Amino acid sequence: MRSLRTRENPDIQRSLFGEILDWMLAPLLFVWPISIALTHYFANNVASYPYDQALREQVAALSRQVSFVDGRARLALPGLAEVFLRADEIDTVYFHLLDDEGRLLAGDPELPAPANPGGLARSEFGEAQLRDDEYRGQPMRIAYLYLPQPGDPGERRGVLIEVGETTEKRAQLANKIIASVIVPQFVIIPLAVVLVWFGLSQGLRPLTRLRDRIEARREADLSPISLGRVPEELRPLTEAFNSILARMQQNVSAQRRFIADAAHQMRTPLTGLKTQAQLAMRETDPDELRHALRQILMGADRASHLVDQLLALARAETSDQAQQALVTLDLDHLLREVVETWVIRALDKNIDLGYERAGKGLIDGNAFLLREMINNLLDNALRYTPVGGCVTARVAALGDFVVLEIEDSGPGISEDESLKVFDRFYRGEGTDVEGSGLGLAIVREIAEVHKAAASLRPRTRSDADGEAAGCVARIVFPAHRPLRKPVQEPVQTGFA
Repeated sequence: MRSLRTRENPDIQRSLFGEILDWMLAPLLFVWPISIALTHYFANNVASYPYDQALREQVAALSRQVSFVDGRARLALPGLAEVFLRADEIDTVYFHLLDDEGRLLAGDPELPAPANPGGLARSEFGEAQLRDDEYRGQPMRIAYLYLPQPGDPGERRGVLIEVGETTEKRAQLANKIIASVIVPQFVIIPLAVVLVWFGLSQGLRPLTRLRDRIEARREADLSPISLGRVPEELRPLTEAFNSILARMQQNVSAQRRFIADAAHQMRTPLTGLKTQAQLAMRETDPDELRHALRQILMGADRASHLVDQLLALARAETSDQAQQALVTLDLDHLLREVVETWVIRALDKNIDLGYERAGKGLIDGNAFLLREMINNLLDNALRYTPVGGCVTARVAALGDFVVLEIEDSGPGISEDESLKVFDRFYRGEGTDVEGSGLGLAIVREIAEVHKAAASLRPRTRSDADGEAAGCVARIVFPAHRPLRKPVQEPVQTGFA
């Protein structure tokens, strides 16, 4: 069943042990048949060599018994010599002599001759040759020699001497050589497989020990894994795992601080609501009762606003889902829509809320989160801008970047504080403006979702037409491109 599931789902990987074992044994099993074939080839060559030499010597010995009388060849071979020539306990030996016209002079008449015995090539005279042939249904190894007639000026007349034997001795010797090489392999190869399996098991034990160390850890234990006994090959994996643990530890710590801070922040409005409700219950004067109820309503609004911001921060932190929902949109058009919803609140506070159009600013973004970001930036600017002040929102495309700026004429901010204001629940020193300290933290989280860089700096005189008070919140987005890269640092470019 496991193998069937593996074939159905190609993403399921086999064990590392099995993968390494396959890669080590597959070449061995591939080379083994090649080794057998080469052994068979060389064994036959080695086995044939001494017998080929013996055949050549027999042909040479017969050639020395040939004489030419009146142009005719004669073989002076005593009967005992012929018996000695044919003597062989295993193979059968044949021989014959043919003249240049193919007539039998002596020996076995049916022994096959070369393809062209009558047309003797000059280069073949006097040189013993070897060939494989078949005689009476048996494979033969034949040595033959063209012996030229003395005194023939053209060396075109002579005799063919052939000595052949069956190949049983050769086959037996070749089989012995093959067996002496192959049979030990049937012991060595299984032994090698066992040794490879054992060695691989021992080699992977550090990985097993590392797994056991990880499995033995408590659920809440996010401390780094000691590298003391980790092999060099596993160090990159362990270091990467430790890096994940460190990030998880940071996230857990941040969540704990967030929960503690959120509980503290929620306690204040809830305590106020409880106090006002208790006062209202004891109040008999209708005017005082209405005043207490208004205080309860205002406290409920503050608590509701805090809850909304906590939810917005939680949504912004789910960056994986948010990044999947990024689409190409015009940030300038979106900014204008959001600014229009804040006009009434700006008028209530007698603040000049302005929008500066600078053309399209195409980015890849999540419209819902970007609205949340702009709302928090405008809310922050309107809260800190005094009555009669001004807030200006603008977008501009600068090369590979699109820059969103919210400029206000509030009390301003120091360089030191500009690095802290994006922390959760941070409130500026000496401020008496109501707020939860979450607005800019939400802005930073949403900026990170969009691979953007968020910053807050004091407003310069060039920004404010001679008036230096106030702040400029800047978010630098990568412009819409087929390939986008994260922004590491905010672009230090201002525009009016």
